[in-house]
Amino acid sequence: MIEENIKPDDLVLICHRDRKYLKKVDISSTFNGKGGNIIFSELVGKPFGKLYGEYEIYKPTLEDIIMLGIKRDTQIIYPKDAAYICFKLNITSGSNVLELGTGSGAMTLLFSAIAGVDGKVITVEKEERHFKNAKRNIEKFSIFPNVEMINCDIFDYKGPGFKSVFIDVREPWHYLGHIIELTKPSASLGMIVPTTNQVTEILKAFETHKSFGNIEICEIMLRKYKTISERLRPFDRMVAHTGYLIFARRIET
Repeated sequence: MIEENIKPDDLVLICHRDRKYLKKVDISSTFNGKGGNIIFSELVGKPFGKLYGEYEIYKPTLEDIIMLGIKRDTQIIYPKDAAYICFKLNITSGSNVLELGTGSGAMTLLFSAIAGVDGKVITVEKEERHFKNAKRNIEKFSIFPNVEMINCDIFDYKGPGFKSVFIDVREPWHYLGHIIELTKPSASLGMIVPTTNQVTEILKAFETHKSFGNIEICEIMLRKYKTISERLRPFDRMVAHTGYLIFARRIET
C-alpha cells in the first residue's frame, strides 16, 4: 500500500487530546499548542496518519474542513443534519442539485463532493456579503469544479427541471410556487428551519400549492460519549436541536 505523504501547502488535521486544529503546511512557520511545537517544514515528505510527538496528524476529511476551516458568515448546517439531507434528496454521483440560499457554502461543498465530477451544483444567494464569503470558501475548499454560483433573488432564477432542490432561507414557504417551475415531477425537495412556527407556515403553503406530496418533518439529535473505557458516559453537553428538516416530493395533480 502506497502511503500519501504531506506536501507544502497541504491541509492537515492536528489532534491533541480533545482539541482539533485545521492548519495549512506553511514551511516557513510552526504550530504552537499545549502538546508542544510542530515545525511544518519537518512534516513535508512524511505520511498522514502518524503520531508526531504528542500530536496526531491526519489528512482532513470534508467534515473537518467544513467544521474547522470555512469562514462562517451565517450559521452552517451541522453534519448530523447535512448527511441525512443528502440521503433524502437522493444526491449521488452525477446528480444536478439546486440550492437556494448558499449561506457560508457548507452544504454547497457537501453537495459538490457527492455529485462529483459528472454532477453539477447550482447555488443561488441573494445577499452579496454572504455570496462573496461563500465564493471564497468554495474556491478554497471545493474538490470538484462543479459549482455554479449565482448572486440574485430566488425569484429571478430560471433554470431547468431539477430532481433535487434544497432551500435554506428564512421564509422558504414564499418560494414553493416558484419551486414548481424549477422541478420535475417526482423531484425531492428539502428545507431546514429553526422554529416550529416556520414549520407551520411551510405546511400552510403545502396546502395552498397542491403540487407536493410525501411530506416528512423530523429533527435529528446526536449525543457523543467520552472515550474512556473505565468511565464510559455521555459528554455533559450535546448539540441537540439544530433545526427542523422538512422534505417533500413534487407531484403532478
